[in-house]
Amino acid sequence: MYTDTVFLSATTTPFSYFPIVLQLLAALGFVGITMLATHFLGPKRKTSDKLINFESGIEQRGNARQPVAIKYFLTAILFVLFDVEVIFFYPYAVNFKSLGWEGFVAVLMFVGFFLCGFIYIVKKGALKWED
Repeated sequence: MYTDTVFLSATTTPFSYFPIVLQLLAALGFVGITMLATHFLGPKRKTSDKLINFESGIEQRGNARQPVAIKYFLTAILFVLFDVEVIFFYPYAVNFKSLGWEGFVAVLMFVGFFLCGFIYIVKKGALKWED
């Protein structure tokens, strides 16, 4: 019985990236053509109702430049922090069998550090909304 063994080389040439570049150019071209077409072909009727600012259906009052409570920014930063924490669980979830006990201990430490941070922000009152 004859078996033919073919070895694929792992060399990359600049031509290897041609499909990616082609797809990128097609996507950028589609976006550019669509934006130009809507700009030139779309209606251009500017009325006073269309030119006023729209705030989710709520009538405007006061100055938009007044200071905003720091609680909004703090909540947003905490959301991003804990959202990024969840992203770091995906590689562990994919490779948890091959990581063994060392990986499990590392994830427990990771969760422990974030849990300490969460307990700290709760004790500091960062999530309380009343002044």
